[in-house]
Amino acid sequence: MKTILVIGNGMVGYKFCEKLMAKTEKGAYKVVVFGEEPRPAYDRVHLSEYFADQDAERLSMAPRSWYEANDIELITNERVTDIHRDNKTITTISDKEYVYDYLILATGSSAFVPPIPGVEKKGVFVYRTIEDLDATMAYVAKIKAEGSPKKAAILGGGLLGLEAGKALLDMGLETSVVEFAPRLMPRQLDGDASKVLQRKLEDLGIDILLNKGTQNIEGDEAITGMKFSEDETLPVDMLLVSAGIRPRDELAKTCGLEVGTRGGIVVTNDMKTSDACIFAIGECALLNHMIYGLVAPGYDMAGVAVDQILGNTEAAMPTSIDMSTKLKLSGIDVASFGDALNENKESESIVYENKFQGIYKKINVSKDGKKLLGGILVGDASDYNMLHQIFLNGMKIPENPEDLILGSRGGEDASFGSVLDLPDAAVVCSCEAVTKGDICCKVEEGFTTLKGVAAETKATTGCGGCKPMVNDLITETLKAQGITVKETVCEHFEYSRQELYDIVKLKGIKTYAELLSTHGKGKLGCETCKPVAASLFASIYNDTANVHNVIQDSNDKFLANIQRNGTYSVVPRVAGGEITPDQLIQIGEIAKKYDLYTKITGGQRIDLFGAQLHELPLIWKELIDYGFESGHAYGKSLRTVKSCVGSTWCRYGMDESVSFAIEMENRYKGIRSPHKFKGGVSGCIRECAEARCKDFGIIAVDGGWNLYVAGNGGANPRHAELLAEKIDNETVLKYTDRFLMYYIKTAGPLIRTAAWLDKIEGGIAHVKDVVINDSLGICEGLERDMAGLINSYRCEWKEAIENIDENNNRFAHFVNSEAEDSNIEFVSLRDQKMPKLWS
Repeated sequence: MKTILVIGNGMVGYKFCEKLMAKTEKGAYKVVVFGEEPRPAYDRVHLSEYFADQDAERLSMAPRSWYEANDIELITNERVTDIHRDNKTITTISDKEYVYDYLILATGSSAFVPPIPGVEKKGVFVYRTIEDLDATMAYVAKIKAEGSPKKAAILGGGLLGLEAGKALLDMGLETSVVEFAPRLMPRQLDGDASKVLQRKLEDLGIDILLNKGTQNIEGDEAITGMKFSEDETLPVDMLLVSAGIRPRDELAKTCGLEVGTRGGIVVTNDMKTSDACIFAIGECALLNHMIYGLVAPGYDMAGVAVDQILGNTEAAMPTSIDMSTKLKLSGIDVASFGDALNENKESESIVYENKFQGIYKKINVSKDGKKLLGGILVGDASDYNMLHQIFLNGMKIPENPEDLILGSRGGEDASFGSVLDLPDAAVVCSCEAVTKGDICCKVEEGFTTLKGVAAETKATTGCGGCKPMVNDLITETLKAQGITVKETVCEHFEYSRQELYDIVKLKGIKTYAELLSTHGKGKLGCETCKPVAASLFASIYNDTANVHNVIQDSNDKFLANIQRNGTYSVVPRVAGGEITPDQLIQIGEIAKKYDLYTKITGGQRIDLFGAQLHELPLIWKELIDYGFESGHAYGKSLRTVKSCVGSTWCRYGMDESVSFAIEMENRYKGIRSPHKFKGGVSGCIRECAEARCKDFGIIAVDGGWNLYVAGNGGANPRHAELLAEKIDNETVLKYTDRFLMYYIKTAGPLIRTAAWLDKIEGGIAHVKDVVINDSLGICEGLERDMAGLINSYRCEWKEAIENIDENNNRFAHFVNSEAEDSNIEFVSLRDQKMPKLWS
């Protein structure tokens, strides 16, 4: 029996063992694994999650019992000190000697700590292992116990540094990220994408300092600051270093293996070192003059080493290794793929940026417009998996390449087509090298859940970024087999939102507790199903957010949008955008009284920013006294019905658009739906009210109104579809009632009308048939339900003021005190104010 020694029990070392066990009979080799850490291999990709729950077991790749069951000897807390190539032995720190036939170096990397004077001081930590995180959290608890607010810094603006920054912020520390380069994530993002990410991180409360070279760590025994220059020092109480990695190649150096000039154990494409019996895999290996810091190439290296040992001499790493990546940084989607930075200058770039929503999308397309070569996504990476597959497989792209990031506009075909259009050989899970064909075959064999497919193929068990695409493949494969696919709300309810809608309505359920106890599982529910239930009660009974405020999202709970400094914005309704001079003056007086930043919104109304929580009822009361009411800018409900001046003033106007817009806005105000919805009324085809990018929009034409539905702006803007043309006012209202109510009854949670229409079988043709031809025989019920909502409207602000409980006031900053929040600070901005940036 030949002996394989594995030095290193990280993710890649474990993966080598797993792949070896999958391809050999039990006992075919004697396998001994050495790990320096006290526990078996764990998932470093999700290491930041340990900050939240300190659950090391949840991160474990496999328990000790797995090694035992596979006859693998796992030796932890034991460092290998020497390799003796001449007699094929290794020695450990406890002076034990082991013989090998094959030696696998999976020693990984260590955190790079720049040689800054003072870096050895107390309060300076690295971010690499669970023990590092334990030490960090213990120090945070120690300095917080001293009482005064504490400040922390992260040295390094890469992937791990930004994750660590959010973790320290969540621990209650004022947090700064210090980066030497002129932008964050310089290897993955271009300048504009980095700026979008920076703004989003700053909105979270993380201070970003770029172009900063740290000269010295200040303090006597413990850190007190970071000195950048003679004139600039950042006061901090602790520092977390996340400035990159260094390959652990010390064993290779001492035994005479070839190493790179800047570190790393030199390997060929078969993962062999300069000694044919020794392999190096993962972050310690220097392949093609590169250290690959992603888990997927490391797993591939492990597979190649296994195949070589088993006699497959053709096994080798590809000459080009995909370094695409998708992750959530502090809750923010970030992804890049292919030639993301257009370093080869062989492509043309198409860019979409929405600064209001913090979204940046760029794709690089070949100069002939036929191939996707790379891209960057920040803020919304929902299309990453499909874009990545199009790039990897050289798939055909739309005639208008911008459709890939903007969505198909004006047509009914999806920009990407179906996931089933991917070739069977397309690698969906790069961590485990699982193809589309592997997944579809398992679904056809009867594994019809994500959990089942994951257990059979290991897809989604690495970084998890492929989960959406694996889910889509399962769904589409089942549909292709004629099997109905059911989308449930969450683990607590085995029903879709549509089914829960019918259950609540038919059984007259009025509270979340009753719904959970009679048709759900568990005792508490979760933050997914609670807002869904609140939305259902509102859509069926027109219950305001006040009735179920405990299960609402934060904005609905406080009837206002929370801003980045903990204050709120107040938006009164201005139906159709029409406002009198007196009303303008009154809003101005209120804004002056409460010192509110004032801005005209894109929906033709006025937004008042900077209200503190306890001020909200006071401001609402004054607005209500002047005849205003809630504009529902915080709710998943009607926002506005935008209008042009129409035939009242405009010489091109063909109908009176303002009056109709006011009528429609007052008709649908307060109605809750799966997502927010907006309307528009244009008095002619010049379309000044932008009605065709609204959830419902009407345009005056010769002979009546054209009614359009299911358009939207946002991350994936699209034009609305024509539902009916040349109809009168009464018919417009009838069809709009039916359309909105059909959407409310059938859409999933947080699905906009555009996305709902894309998913609904038959698309706009089906909706026309239902709404106009009453093909399902439900129009009378839709109209009756809509009338019930319209006739039971109540202003939520007024209701909240009338029902404030002095003993349980949700508009108080503190439960046990009437004090105001003294931490809120503002600075001047163009004769108004803005939140002071956190420092």
